[in-house]
Amino acid sequence: MNLLRTSGHLLRFAFRALRAITSVIPGGRISAFGTGKGMIGMVLIVNLDRQPRRLRRTLRELSRFRTSDGAPLTSISRRLPAVDARDRRAVAATVDVDSTYRVGDQLHVQPDARLEECFDVEEPIRMTPQEVAIARSHIEAWKAIATGSDDHVLVLEDDVWFKRGAAAAIDRGWRAALRRCRAEGGPRLLYLSYEDAGGTAERVDVCDALFRPKRGLWFLSGYVLSREGAAALLRAMPVVGPVDMWINYRFEELGALALSTPAIMQRQDSGSDNSYSILPFLARAGIVDASSGPMSPNKSHAGPVLAWTAVGEHEGLAMALSMLGLRVRAFDGDEKAIHSRDLPNLFEVFDAFVDAPLTPDALSAAVARTDTKFILEANAALRHKLKPGHLPPSRTALLSPGRADVESWEPLCALLRLSRPVQAFPVGAPRGWRIFRDDRPGPEHVSVPGRRKAHRLDDSPWVLPSESGWDSRPPTGQPMQLAGRCLIHAEMTAATPFFAVLVETFPGNLASFTREGLVHDEYGAQLVISKTVAGNRPYRSGAFASVDSFQHGRFEVEIKAARGSGLVTGFFLHRDSPRQEIDIELPGGDSQSMLVNVYFNPGDDGAAIGFGYRGSPCRIDLGFDATLDFHLYAIDWRPSHIAWSVDGRIVHERVGWDPTPLPHLPMRLHANLWAPRSEELAGRIAEVALPATATFRNVSIST
Repeated sequence: MNLLRTSGHLLRFAFRALRAITSVIPGGRISAFGTGKGMIGMVLIVNLDRQPRRLRRTLRELSRFRTSDGAPLTSISRRLPAVDARDRRAVAATVDVDSTYRVGDQLHVQPDARLEECFDVEEPIRMTPQEVAIARSHIEAWKAIATGSDDHVLVLEDDVWFKRGAAAAIDRGWRAALRRCRAEGGPRLLYLSYEDAGGTAERVDVCDALFRPKRGLWFLSGYVLSREGAAALLRAMPVVGPVDMWINYRFEELGALALSTPAIMQRQDSGSDNSYSILPFLARAGIVDASSGPMSPNKSHAGPVLAWTAVGEHEGLAMALSMLGLRVRAFDGDEKAIHSRDLPNLFEVFDAFVDAPLTPDALSAAVARTDTKFILEANAALRHKLKPGHLPPSRTALLSPGRADVESWEPLCALLRLSRPVQAFPVGAPRGWRIFRDDRPGPEHVSVPGRRKAHRLDDSPWVLPSESGWDSRPPTGQPMQLAGRCLIHAEMTAATPFFAVLVETFPGNLASFTREGLVHDEYGAQLVISKTVAGNRPYRSGAFASVDSFQHGRFEVEIKAARGSGLVTGFFLHRDSPRQEIDIELPGGDSQSMLVNVYFNPGDDGAAIGFGYRGSPCRIDLGFDATLDFHLYAIDWRPSHIAWSVDGRIVHERVGWDPTPLPHLPMRLHANLWAPRSEELAGRIAEVALPATATFRNVSIST
């Protein structure tokens, strides 16, 4: 049992129960609300059309309070339809929002030395569709306020509750704000709800009731805005980055104020499908755990899923279930039949089974479980000899053929009680690629002590759970099979049109890649890392990558790795949207070992899914010092199998769910020499060993 998860469920249940009891207790009169000059004349509730329950909950909370006239606060409340991130047209490029911001903008609100050391302040970040939708929702609120008749309006998001003593705190703060802003007719912006940015908020002009923030407040879940304040925000557009971050830049011109402590809080039991663009940066800087928080889809209500398809050429349903955050195992129909006794162990590892060959007793056992969900594609019942009438209608979704993209997610998400992804419903990988097959070795597999070590894995829906006890299989030692047709061969003794120098860096790298870090000579491509400041990184190094992307093939190179603690020589395949990767990494401080790794995220090309920080790494003893001479390293990537070889002999292999599905989308081939921030990966960098050089020669790519 996951006690942490269980305790979280209990806390949410306790919170919900407490709010249900409190909802019938009057909250008192808030004299700041009412009609007339110097009053907050309206409450504007930002609410999605598909979230009526949240609106009802918010109205119930507001009904506890009275205005200065004795009327319910709901009498001056109005709903503002929120912009939905699922509507791609609504979150497309717009003059209102600039969706690209900088790491420096995040640091302006919440300074953090670790983030600043890891990234250049000019490093661009792309807002998620959810962040764009939230920004546009608040902009619509500002437009309504600027053109409305009320001098001041409280803008509320629909997941809030009022703290005990909120009425008195709001009245004290409002009176203090009116005194300070008498000449302007009242405050232009007053925070009733916020979060101090890690305790770093700069507060000036402090009194018992409120303060003037200079920067450092997160969230816009409850704030009072005047007509003049709304007009000022509209003039300052576009909003650059997440709206609660951008508004920190407007504090001075608006004369922003905030209650000394928040009177309105966000609910602890409100599920959210928001994703945050800064989280991967915080994770790779070591500020948050990459596997925590909202980075991974929430599938707590999904339950075991059994699905059957019409067995088409592509596996769209399996990919869709994976994109929803489920561990999916797919079958071809010729596997050993699954009996009822097998189900408990299978449900411990996987969340969803597609085309599983269940015996009648196993299907009956699954139906008897009240948490099991069933999905049938059109024509699947006949193909798999199922009787749909035997499946419980309330727990079964029927998928019709030829549905539009927007509609394709709806029956799945409604059945599983999951939010619909903003990504398109996938076509999926070809069935023959066996993306979600469990091809792991059987119980006869025995690891080889001392020669290989599996490291900590990502905690994501696309890696086997830690309790599965994954360990890498022993190497076969077999010779690598002959490669097919050679597509590219480059000696790397001179610049080549097949590979381009990289001028960039990435999170977690203490070095910046520059043109000066790559030198071609008679030995090959020399990547040189030196203690030379580049951007905000203390080191300069080199990297190159293939101009084209490749979908499967053999990728070979001769490498003489760089020596020195804290250095890693890398040769790998990589892509984004979704992020997938196959790695060879040679640590300079442990020069007789090689780290192999795989990252998998589901979706078709363009799906912005990029979870994972650790991947699924395994360290292999090479039996020689990789820094003393050239050795031949290869990645042989096939649809259902990956083999890593050194000097022509296989040293590591992986198949489906061993411990991840295998990457299936085109990737570019990369080579680099970098300095990880993680001392666990490579140790602390030894500057006395700098400059250090890794040399690559005879790069070849074959089918």
